[in-house]
Amino acid sequence: MKQNSIKIAIIQESPAYYDLEGSIEKASHLASEAADKGADLVVFGESWFTGYPAWLDSSPEAAYWDHEPVKNAFTTMYKNSIDLQDSQFRKLADIAKKNSVILATGFNEIVSSGPGQGTIYNSFMILDNNGKLIMHHRKLMPTYTERMVYGQGAGNDLKSADTAFGKVGGLICWEHWMPLARQAMHNSGEVIHIAVWPTVHEMHQIASRHYAFEGRCYVVAVGQIMMAEDIPEGIKLPEKRSGEDRMMVMNGGSCVIGPDGKYLLEPQFDQAGILYINIEDLDRVIGERMNLDTSGHYQRADVFEFNLRV
Repeated sequence: MKQNSIKIAIIQESPAYYDLEGSIEKASHLASEAADKGADLVVFGESWFTGYPAWLDSSPEAAYWDHEPVKNAFTTMYKNSIDLQDSQFRKLADIAKKNSVILATGFNEIVSSGPGQGTIYNSFMILDNNGKLIMHHRKLMPTYTERMVYGQGAGNDLKSADTAFGKVGGLICWEHWMPLARQAMHNSGEVIHIAVWPTVHEMHQIASRHYAFEGRCYVVAVGQIMMAEDIPEGIKLPEKRSGEDRMMVMNGGSCVIGPDGKYLLEPQFDQAGILYINIEDLDRVIGERMNLDTSGHYQRADVFEFNLRV
């Protein structure tokens, strides 16, 4: 029987940048702390393992052709990404199982064999409280500068996962402006949607609130903290920023939105830590779908046809 309430912990903390072992260790401590506070669902941000490449947009040198510092940064990023067939992934599964929490996170993904061995994917996964991988999604289209470091996802993973709290799914960053990707996820029947972003600034807030209203689901929008000192070595910031080691490159903005598009947890900027929220009535999504169900009576399947080609 589905549980009608849930306690969510949003990890608005930075990882150990481009340090997979360090990030797993930090995640273990954070998940344990959240579990001790009674969290059922623990959520980390976009590419949290082991760091979103914000330097792509912070350094004027990021797009230089054959630029050695950038190639070095990509190499370090690659070597500290997660292969789902590797022992490092197993450690994450053990964190979920040990703390009996659902763990949802963005991560930089690689594959160790077969096609694409030199490619990094911007990915998202959900592990259940037994450590089982129940959702694995690769971002369909890397956004703008991201295309220099990430490959494209296939799209056959646009689906939600069954949990004790109903269906939980997620999309990555600007996928929230891809109408058909949204429709695929709405059709999967989400009760809780996890929106992972680098920072949940104003336009990202708008997209997250729109998603909640359109999908008639709860949305957990997750932002991150990143300091200028975490920019990879050798990649220069603009001169006006170079002396500001403690400057925030990403400043959070995590929030939670109800199925009517209104905030349950207002955006939290400029602070690192674990944010908690209790949702007491998950069945509320049913009532909200009475007047708008974009995968049902408000879809007009007799007029429009929607299908995934994968």
